Amino acid sequence: MTNIDQYDYHLPSDLIAQQPLEKRTDARLLVVNRQTQEISHHHVRDLPEFLNSGDCLVLNNTKVVPARLMGRRANTGGRWQGLFVETDPQGHWLVLAKTRGKIQPGEKVILENREAREDTELELVANLGGGQWAVKPLTLESPFDVLERVGRVPLPHYIRGGEMMPEDWKDYQTVFAETPGAVAAPTAGLHFTHELLNKVSAQGVDRQFVTLHVGMGTFRPIGVDNIDQHEMHFEYGEINQATVDRLGEIKANGGRIVSVGTTATRVLETAAASGKLQPWTGKTNLFIRPPYQFKAVDVLLTNFHLPKSTLLILVRTFGGDELLRRAYREAIREEYRFYSYGDAMLIL
Repeated sequence: MTNIDQYDYHLPSDLIAQQPLEKRTDARLLVVNRQTQEISHHHVRDLPEFLNSGDCLVLNNTKVVPARLMGRRANTGGRWQGLFVETDPQGHWLVLAKTRGKIQPGEKVILENREAREDTELELVANLGGGQWAVKPLTLESPFDVLERVGRVPLPHYIRGGEMMPEDWKDYQTVFAETPGAVAAPTAGLHFTHELLNKVSAQGVDRQFVTLHVGMGTFRPIGVDNIDQHEMHFEYGEINQATVDRLGEIKANGGRIVSVGTTATRVLETAAASGKLQPWTGKTNLFIRPPYQFKAVDVLLTNFHLPKSTLLILVRTFGGDELLRRAYREAIREEYRFYSYGDAMLIL
């Protein structure tokens, strides 16, 4: 399973969700049982039926920042677009940028706020290749303060061509988002409401949080035929000692670690690289692909992912290749809604 074409599939474009359902828990839930090889159809609101007292949900508490930038080149007036990714130790912003014509280090870009008025100025410092630039904001404000004023919700291109609507401020954020830093939502977490979280807690299911700031790798397709040659971008994450201790107790008492999304999964598996879950803070470029053996995660809740993506490869590695191929065919036949604002899958 090393050829990227083995992870391709055809998806009718009308199955790509353009907005979430009015009530998050009304999303459909395809339940895939690895032990029985059975597939069944439910809704996210039915999730408690598949969780046991003593299990633990692990959720990613990253908060999406308004990272999409619009502006113009100071020299030419030409349009400029960017995606804030992170800051470096020198205080530069790392930005994925595009503009017409050739842009040079030393040029300045004037960012526009959401009312299309001129705002903060950026100086382009260095072209880092692959469309990525180091830029210097000509302000003493914190990056997140600037982004709150000038940034747009960084929707993926398959949702309205990336064009946000006012509702996306709330829709493209989990109800438990806490730590700013992501440029894309941990989409499995979008299905949860406070009501659903309280319901699973009431039946004895624990809840723990990890952090993974979803980065530019999310927007980067696999560009090689052999997936073993694909290089993942690094993303910042952490899991603390208290969470590790609690998950250890859960496992010791026979409970299951239920990972909400591929991002939480990558934190857990990075932290368990030695074979034992340990506290971890840093950057991970873990690419989960066959023949990877999972060390921490027992159950996975996830959305439906793009063809030829690292996320699809992770999910098929976890669920079993033939079973997950069948599950995707079933989801398409039953007209499930796909991708970030779409429906969900629970792999038991």
